[in-house]
Amino acid sequence: MEYVFSDNLASLKPSAIREIFKSLSDPSIISFAAGNPSPLSFPSKELGEISADIFANHATAALQYSITEGYPPLRTAVADRLSRIFGIGRDFDTTIITSGGQQGLELTCRALCNPGDVVLCENPSFIGALNAFRAVGAKTVGIPLHEDGIDPAELEKALQEYPNTKMIYLIPTFQNPAGITTSAEKRRAIYEIARRHSVIILEDNPYGELRFAGEDVPTIKSMDEDGIVVYCSSFSKILSAGMRVGFVCAPDKLVQKMVVAKQCEDVHTNILFQMLCHRYMTERDMDGHIAGIRTLYREKCQLMLDCLDQHMPKEIHYTRPEGGLFIWCTLPDCIPMNDFVKRAIERKVAVVPGTAFNCDTEAPSPSFRLNYSTPSDEDIRRGIQILGELAKEMLG
Repeated sequence: MEYVFSDNLASLKPSAIREIFKSLSDPSIISFAAGNPSPLSFPSKELGEISADIFANHATAALQYSITEGYPPLRTAVADRLSRIFGIGRDFDTTIITSGGQQGLELTCRALCNPGDVVLCENPSFIGALNAFRAVGAKTVGIPLHEDGIDPAELEKALQEYPNTKMIYLIPTFQNPAGITTSAEKRRAIYEIARRHSVIILEDNPYGELRFAGEDVPTIKSMDEDGIVVYCSSFSKILSAGMRVGFVCAPDKLVQKMVVAKQCEDVHTNILFQMLCHRYMTERDMDGHIAGIRTLYREKCQLMLDCLDQHMPKEIHYTRPEGGLFIWCTLPDCIPMNDFVKRAIERKVAVVPGTAFNCDTEAPSPSFRLNYSTPSDEDIRRGIQILGELAKEMLG
């Protein structure tokens, strides 16, 4: 039988990152390709203790259907934490629980966008978000990402060029894939431009609590007095990626539509894992746990940067992040990026090609992404040495 796929999905390509994962069954491969948190960051013992108590004393609540908006005690705890740490939440805002941060992105686009509407994104940007937007029929248009975020003047120009823009998607803090942070000045300018044009900002902040250097920068949502910012994050990078528990804080009228869309997708997020998140937040030392993750990533990031400084030729440029999980490397024109990535995997080192993160799926990229949270220290040392040797060979 010949299958005719929907227009929205027919043009979507598999995630390059997920495809790379398929090649990693070979234990000899050193992978810098994942976006995973370190397994050392999982509080397995504490979660096991809490889980045992839930099944011993609250099994019915954990195993029964629940409400779409999320486990009420967790919603309250998340809203309180957002207010305390990020200054987020106004009288018009509501916090709901989603199945990972990914669902929050998709629900926002489903609630706002019609097929053909434009979502302006940083270029490069998170492939999971780009595919989620494309899957509902939105067109992703990229705005070049600079060392301190997108240029507000270029954003203004894009909004004039694309009057059917419904949303501006940003990862302002430790951006995926580039690892950069948008300056406070640019955040204020972006907010003002969106306010003037009556366009929603979708602020994705999964790495916001993973700063290990520099000074905190206010979230865009903390500036929101007009109800134009949707804030999306999750527990994936600070507690467990596999539990798939995320959250959205947004104006209540918009959230109501997102809830209806979520009812069509999964009814509600896994209640047991919501209860685990709530109990860990309220009964254990969440701040201390996150401080430990920051220390771990500070050391891993510095190790990778030291190795890059030692082994990479000066023609290869790379970001020096102050938090998050990623380093973005850019090759000179004389080294074809796709050839570099292919030859790296032949030498048992996996990186993600920059083309995976382009808003225009046909556009080239001179860059590739490295992850430092997952590989061991020894793999970081050996893998970066291999990449450096390869770069020198290709430079001639």
